[in-house]
Amino acid sequence: MLRFFTKLDYLLRETMLGLRRGGWMNWAAISTVTVLLFLFGVSLQASWQLEGLLNQFGSQLEVSAYLETGVSVDMLKPVVEKLPSVAAVEGTSKEEAWSHLVKELGLSSLKDATNQLEGNPLVDELKVKAKSSEQVPALAQTLKQLQGVEDVRYVDEAVQRIAQLNQGFNSVSLMITGMLTITAIAVISTTIRLIVLARRREIEVMQLVGATRGWIYLPFVLQGITFGVVGATIAGGLIYGVQRAIAHLLSEQADFLQFLTHNAPLKPMEVILLPTILLSFGASVGLMGSLFAVRRFAKT
Repeated sequence: MLRFFTKLDYLLRETMLGLRRGGWMNWAAISTVTVLLFLFGVSLQASWQLEGLLNQFGSQLEVSAYLETGVSVDMLKPVVEKLPSVAAVEGTSKEEAWSHLVKELGLSSLKDATNQLEGNPLVDELKVKAKSSEQVPALAQTLKQLQGVEDVRYVDEAVQRIAQLNQGFNSVSLMITGMLTITAIAVISTTIRLIVLARRREIEVMQLVGATRGWIYLPFVLQGITFGVVGATIAGGLIYGVQRAIAHLLSEQADFLQFLTHNAPLKPMEVILLPTILLSFGASVGLMGSLFAVRRFAKT
């Protein structure tokens, strides 16, 4: 146990010594990782919220099922309500629809309008809400196959736009994250190389006394991981601060903005998952950058 703590003390001292030798390059590496993880965290959080918001909007898209002549709402409504992808069903009789249409057109007499057209030309209608936007097309096909349904209509373009918006946002976020990840790894790798060069004489002495390459270069790897963890911590704090500031501003704005903030909250699991992902991602970037740096020196 004493030997373990002795080795741990050595690794910590060497790691801190390397960080002190890094100077302003340490700040360059940490700030690069901070920018990367801040943008990554914001995009990930926005993606989660956007997905929840779009699913909520998508579930509000209605599929209108127009029934055949002689088929009433009361006959088919119980059948439609039992479908697994249905969230809610609202029925409108042809009499209610005709009355509403007459009012919209501004006709003075419902009876005169009915006599003029030789009766009510409309049919009963079911307005069906799906549980999610992805289920709308399949739900429409199911309704078409029901006996007593004459026609089915829904806003197909709106469903496609929702899916395209989500996919486009994720693609852009992935591209930006990839570019910044490469930049962060390059900066960390350069910083570690400079620190190794600054301690070249000490490393040569350690090699002469028989120290293994893994033992020599392990502190430098820990320095890279430290860059990533510190950058992740700062990024997490910035994300939290920005989120609080935006929430405060939106609370004083229009009702629509308040609706967005209240109806697209993060799930409890996502609140815990976000800092975990940031720390893991930051440590991984730091590890990769430091390994790229010491690999070249370890071979010599």
